[in-house]
Amino acid sequence: MIEVEGLTKRFGATLAVDDLSFTVRPRSITGFLGPNGAGKSTTMRAILGLVHPTAGRTAVLGRPYPDLDDPGRRVGALLETFDAHPGRSGRNHLRVLATASGISPSRVDEVLALVDMTGAARRRVKGYSLGMRQRLGLAAALLGDPEVLVLDEPANGLDPQGIRWLRDFLRALAGEGRTILVSSHVLSEVAQTVDDVVIVHRGRLVRRGTTAEIEALATGTTTVRSPDAERLAGLLAAASLDVRALGDGGLAVTGPPERVGEIAAANGVVLHELTVERATLEEVFLELTGAPGERGA
Repeated sequence: MIEVEGLTKRFGATLAVDDLSFTVRPRSITGFLGPNGAGKSTTMRAILGLVHPTAGRTAVLGRPYPDLDDPGRRVGALLETFDAHPGRSGRNHLRVLATASGISPSRVDEVLALVDMTGAARRRVKGYSLGMRQRLGLAAALLGDPEVLVLDEPANGLDPQGIRWLRDFLRALAGEGRTILVSSHVLSEVAQTVDDVVIVHRGRLVRRGTTAEIEALATGTTTVRSPDAERLAGLLAAASLDVRALGDGGLAVTGPPERVGEIAAANGVVLHELTVERATLEEVFLELTGAPGERGA
């Protein structure tokens, strides 16, 4: 479990995080979302003991990160800053990290295989693409076989195939019982990956809940078609539902399909179609934050 309670962080006159509280359930994946400057990276660094809070607290597995026994083995992290020496090979980079943490060198080849980097392990890091660097960072985070993973923008630089791989990879890790907090600006991908969502804006909590709960916040549009569309439109408008004609007997109705169907049935109106367009996680995110795009940090 990860706990953030009343977290506030100021950098001089800048308020980066403002009284933020949320929890990450054990053995689940939580998506941490927010527009640029929302305070996500600062919060993750506070969880990992890299930023000292101005107020509030964070805890991992019931304790502040620095107070954990062997925190490097219990918590794995991938932050935006990539610190591998460009002249070293990927394998050599991981061997240095393993030695510093007292981890068996045999684990290096295991994690390279996990992230599909065995073939590039002997190449120097300076020749890696951004996506390859992300995979190497994931390998480093997994060296200690941690119970908890804190991942800042792990999909950054991955192509569509790599993003699909990452989604399956994270689900497999959660299936092994790990707890994962992952920030991302690829909102459509997060919707297919996470169990819970935490949305922040200007350092404050905007909304938290399961993915389904967050998506349900946006009003869906019901599409209905009928050979008697004009009369149905009048009946729906009389019931205080917003109705827009689509042509060919179609109507777009702001309201639940159940209500539309009940009104039609009660008045003997024949329907040829009754469907609902659900809001996506991205649409809810934009609605809640007022962000002009999906790039977050």
